[in-house]
Amino acid sequence: MEISFEGRVAIVTGAGNGLGRSHAMELAARGAKVVVNDLGGARDGEGASLSAAETVVAEIEAAGGEAMANGANVTNMDEVQAMVDAAMAKWGRIDVLVNNAGILRDKTFIKMDLSDFQMVIDVHLMGSVNCTKAVWPIMKEAGYGRIAMTTSSSGLYGNFGQTNYGAAKLGLVGFMNTLCLEGAKYDIRVNSLAPVAATRMTEDLMPEQALSVLTPQSVTAGLVYLVSEDGPNRTVLAAGAGGYAKARITETPGIYLDDADQTPENVAKNWDQIVAPEGAEEYTAGSSQSIKFLGKAAAAKGIPLSR
Repeated sequence: MEISFEGRVAIVTGAGNGLGRSHAMELAARGAKVVVNDLGGARDGEGASLSAAETVVAEIEAAGGEAMANGANVTNMDEVQAMVDAAMAKWGRIDVLVNNAGILRDKTFIKMDLSDFQMVIDVHLMGSVNCTKAVWPIMKEAGYGRIAMTTSSSGLYGNFGQTNYGAAKLGLVGFMNTLCLEGAKYDIRVNSLAPVAATRMTEDLMPEQALSVLTPQSVTAGLVYLVSEDGPNRTVLAAGAGGYAKARITETPGIYLDDADQTPENVAKNWDQIVAPEGAEEYTAGSSQSIKFLGKAAAAKGIPLSR
């Protein structure tokens, strides 16, 4: 069945170029009214111009869609709230939020100014927090919402010279994990996209031949499913060059050490068993870890956990 966004309103941040532009164009092509948000800054976040967002809006309108340009800085909650208010005034609803805005300020940690670390956290993590905070009560009242975070393999796995970026990107996964729990009864689904694509963010990081297959459109196909009515919840979808996969954080079964044996030496002695991947599980709430460890301790000590 074809995925449609007829009657839906979507906000896409960082939508003046690259992945954000691709996301906005595709959502509009499938019927969504789109707020094309872009500060219009350089890759490092410097500068501002509404022209990029206005160009995307013109393209959407030329194709028969409906959109509005917005230059809100996602790090400024007042500007974000004004953007959301403008969308509500024009269309009366917000169904989809794609947190895509981002910047790069790469350096090895020892050479990185803390101001550059803070700025990347502010744009990627706090920018997503601000936008989500502004739309959350609207989605809660409507009993419907679809939100996508943009994480990264740099956050999931690490990447040299990107401590700031990686910290922000993995922070978004933690943000998603708890929002899913809080939004479930309101049918607010929250997912994360881990993309790799040829954009101005990656143009000097990969050879041209590789960039030719890393189209933004292939990533957008995954994003559009994530924010669709029948999309999943609490999923980290990796997408790039036509490949799609789910990234998961799992925990091994581990071991139990009795009171007298709880020493660092015994942790070292049992390390291979602690990290053995067999039987690893993906948890959907932090309490699952507590329940596992308490269960092991109770079984070893003969303590009943139920009353």
